[in-house]
Amino acid sequence: MQTTITRFALGLFLGLVAAGPLTAPAFAQDPNEPRWSLAIHGGAGTLDPERITPELRVQYEAALQDALDRGTQILKDGGSAVDAVKAAIVPLEDNPLFNAGRGAVFTWEGENELDASIMVGNDRSAGAVTGVKAIKNPILLADKVRTESRHVFLSGAGAEEFAVDKGLETAGPEWFATEHRREALVRMKARQLSAIDVDHKFGTVGAVALDLSGNLAAGTSTGGMTGKRWGRIGDSPMIGAGNYADNRSCAVSATGSGEYFIRVGVAKEICSRLRHRFRKEIDAAQATVPLDTDGNPTYIVHASEFIFDEAIVQEEADAVMAEVKDLGGSGGVILVTPDGYALYSFNTTGMYRGRATSDGVNEVAIFAGE
Repeated sequence: MQTTITRFALGLFLGLVAAGPLTAPAFAQDPNEPRWSLAIHGGAGTLDPERITPELRVQYEAALQDALDRGTQILKDGGSAVDAVKAAIVPLEDNPLFNAGRGAVFTWEGENELDASIMVGNDRSAGAVTGVKAIKNPILLADKVRTESRHVFLSGAGAEEFAVDKGLETAGPEWFATEHRREALVRMKARQLSAIDVDHKFGTVGAVALDLSGNLAAGTSTGGMTGKRWGRIGDSPMIGAGNYADNRSCAVSATGSGEYFIRVGVAKEICSRLRHRFRKEIDAAQATVPLDTDGNPTYIVHASEFIFDEAIVQEEADAVMAEVKDLGGSGGVILVTPDGYALYSFNTTGMYRGRATSDGVNEVAIFAGE
């Protein structure tokens, strides 16, 4: 007769066979002990400590900490992951330091066009918008698409009409336009530079969260690339490329050279790799369980008793970012897992980022190695 192993017995058993394929996984805490985690980003790219003054660094760190604190408070109070994601992203959209909402880069025609997406991991509902010009907080519009429409992805004038119907706050061009972004477009046109030459970083913003109910969510918002033309759309509003959430694996938000993130399907790729590796590790664990006299396993290894070590999650995220780099792309991702890990992976010299967890982690950073 097959029996279900207890958490304690399973841990004891696997400890005895740790030299086998079970060395990688670790085992979950009591599932009745809820946890939360949050990670945010404000863009990744060629960041040079010599080019960022101490005063500017303080501004960036304060902005990241403020966004982190707002999202964290939602989670501490028992709020949902999706509400925490929105709470963290809105102040980043409102801050001209970042390329999202106010402070968005200019298109070739001298306009600000905004993209955003959001996804929830329990039912994989999602909403996205692209090419909107008058919506103060595109992440809120993306969530309205998710919750109050029959669709996933709206664009341009239609998305703005939907926003007005739903009572979302609008803003004129003067709200989004900033002088340093305008100067970047002028330099690009005058010197025939690329967007990377004038931006040095991808200022997309994003957040990923795990709430006390065990649900995941991810959100991403951007102004795109300086001088973008012909209605170009990057990865940020694309579910699966710049954004994905699945309670079975992780929640991811990306920032970087969008064309490459689209080709790799970065966000979904990371989630899929983790889900399939999780299954593989469980099967490997089951294969080591002794058999009874009838040839049946004496224990059944259950997913609820099994989690990944943080290093495995990092390994899979890094592998996907290495693939992006091999194709010629750069950027980074943030992710959280159902077990509460909050991680980063980027192949650039820096990424504006922060993370906080119920285990007491609370940090913001800019450059690689911090």
